[in-house]
Amino acid sequence: MTNPLSMLNYAIMKRFIPLLLVVFLGLSLKPAYSYWIWTPKTGKWVNPKSVAKPTPKEQFDFAKSFYEEKKYDDARREFKKLIKTYPKALEAAESQYHLGLVGEAEGNLYEAYQAYQKLIDKYPFSERIQEVIEREYKIGERFMAGEKRKNLGVVLPVENPAVEIFTRVIDNSSYGPLASKAEYQLGLVLKSLSRYYEAEDAFNKVISNYPDSEWIEAAKFQIASCRAAISRGSDYDQGATQEAKEKFEEFVSEHPEAVLSRDAEKKIGQLKDKEAEANYNIAVFYEKQKAHEAAKIYYNDTITHYPDTIWAAKAMEKLQILEKKK
Repeated sequence: MTNPLSMLNYAIMKRFIPLLLVVFLGLSLKPAYSYWIWTPKTGKWVNPKSVAKPTPKEQFDFAKSFYEEKKYDDARREFKKLIKTYPKALEAAESQYHLGLVGEAEGNLYEAYQAYQKLIDKYPFSERIQEVIEREYKIGERFMAGEKRKNLGVVLPVENPAVEIFTRVIDNSSYGPLASKAEYQLGLVLKSLSRYYEAEDAFNKVISNYPDSEWIEAAKFQIASCRAAISRGSDYDQGATQEAKEKFEEFVSEHPEAVLSRDAEKKIGQLKDKEAEANYNIAVFYEKQKAHEAAKIYYNDTITHYPDTIWAAKAMEKLQILEKKK
């Protein structure tokens, strides 16, 4: 027969042993659990570090305090926590802006640009829009000037971030104050990467899309410069050389007093010399083939059209030798 007293003791022990275990574990493992608390609302243990403050303002002030103390990792974590917890709060847009500031402060410029672009995409009505477009533009200029293309120590998988950034600035600005300047700078970056046809397209857009832009004069010069660069390719393109020369001549004609006109005149001289050399080489080819009459035509053409080049003098010498062979 079962003893009633024993059964009562057993029931009491069964009920309170788990509680005693919790108390014991709580005391003995205090350091391990010091960052966790029980929340009746969720019925779970949670780490206070992962929970946002009760209001977006409190959370923003908390995150900003880390930023002001230059504790950027903590600031980044807390701003992201606010955005995740209170995505529709006014402080969410401001937190996204501060993520850009954190990236800049740490020197992670591409991360900063991405944060600013996210602000534009997610919070288009933010009062910060014009400011972040300007910040994006300045980041683009820094990459253009040779800023180390790294983000958090990882080499960026892009040829030059300035191409992407200036393109975004143009899209973000529409016809705003930075649009034509960013378009021109985009052309310069593409030109520096030897992407001459894309660069020429960007410079043409400066002229066609922003007729009142202060960058039109320089864009016209750069278009001619791109044509000249194309003519210097591994496969000689006489048509590109002719086009480049004509565009430089047009530039000098339209802007005779411009500082760039002096550079344009030098370029014209170089291109004429290149054309003269090409003519002279054709004549030499015909001469080697014993087609002397055809050779004379090209030697004479070199003398007539490019009299101030060294190739005209060389052509004259060749003609004299051919005349003696008659």
